[in-house]
Amino acid sequence: MRALASPQQLRASVLRWALFMVPLVLLIGFAAGQLGGPDTAWFAGLEKPAIYPPPMVFGIVWSVLFVLIGLALALVGSAWGAPGRTLALIAFGFHFLGTQAWTLVFFGLQDMQAGLGVLAYGIASLLIALALIVRVRRLAALLLLPYLAWLIFAAVLNYQFIIANPDGSSRGDDGAVTRVKL
Repeated sequence: MRALASPQQLRASVLRWALFMVPLVLLIGFAAGQLGGPDTAWFAGLEKPAIYPPPMVFGIVWSVLFVLIGLALALVGSAWGAPGRTLALIAFGFHFLGTQAWTLVFFGLQDMQAGLGVLAYGIASLLIALALIVRVRRLAALLLLPYLAWLIFAAVLNYQFIIANPDGSSRGDDGAVTRVKL
C-alpha cells in the first residue's frame, strides 16, 4: 500500500534539500566570484554610471539572492513525483552555471559586450526555467523573482558601463584604460 507523505515528512524533505542546495549555490557563487572582481586597474579606470550602487551592496544582494535561489531549488527538488521536476532543475542548472560566467567575462576578460551577452542569456534562460519551475512549485518561482529583477538591473548597469566607456575594452599591458580627450 502506498501512502502520501505526512506534512512532517514533507517539511523534513524540504529541509534536507535546503541544507544541501543553499550551501551549494553559495559555494558556486563564491567560486565564480573568485574568477575576477572589481579590484583591478581596468575597472578602477572606468567611468561609473549614475546607477552604480556602492560596492558593498553587491555582496549583500548576491548573498541574499543565493539563499533565495537555494531555497527555491530545495522546494523544487523536494517535490518528488511532480511532473516536470527534473526538467525544471536541469533548466535552472544550465541557467545558473552559464550566468556565473559573467564575473569571469566582465572582470576577468574585461569584455563588457560579452558580459552583456551573458546577462541576456541569463535573463532568457531564467524566464524559461521559471516557466518550468512554476509548474512544479509556485512558491519556488516567486522566490526567484528578486533574482530576475537583479539580473535585469545588472544588464542595464552593464549596458550603462558600455555607454559610459565606449573604449572600455581597450587596455594597455598593465590593464589600465587609456583615454585621450581632445
